[in-house]
Amino acid sequence: MNSATKDLENDHVNILRLTDVMEKITKAGEPDIADLETVVYLIRNYADGFHHAKEEKILFPFLSEKGFSQQQGPVAVMLAEHTQGRNYTKGMADSIVLFKQGDASALEQVFLNMTGYVNLLRNHIAKENNILFKMADNVLTVENHAGLLKEYSTVIPLTQKGGRLTDYLNAIERLDKKYN
Repeated sequence: MNSATKDLENDHVNILRLTDVMEKITKAGEPDIADLETVVYLIRNYADGFHHAKEEKILFPFLSEKGFSQQQGPVAVMLAEHTQGRNYTKGMADSIVLFKQGDASALEQVFLNMTGYVNLLRNHIAKENNILFKMADNVLTVENHAGLLKEYSTVIPLTQKGGRLTDYLNAIERLDKKYN
């Protein structure tokens, strides 16, 4: 049975693949600027806009109705880490702009923010998959999972700023092949 938490874990597989690509880019020397911009686009529109939207707009509020606090405990930690990830992404985007304007030292800031994001997300996803989602599965009924999955489908049109899900996954695939 597909569940609300399994759906999010499936997203995590693709997001972890993106973090693997990001790590390779930081070791590739002088990357293609368009690839760096694609990474920022994928984070903002897929990892954050699509995936985190499902968590923040649907799952976490539902879990708070089941007694999970959004001010403390696992959900609060996840929300704080989403914010931290957005800060790393902004750091990447701002540094890419400076690099394109001729500031060669800005590439180091792009890579520092990328590395920070990679480390954060790998730990974040491990905590979600191994702790929070298991706790959620203990309180969610089959009907809850079905209802959440139905609600997830409403997030998709809201978050598709210029991309379909397959476009995001194809972009990750293209970058993975290029930097492998």
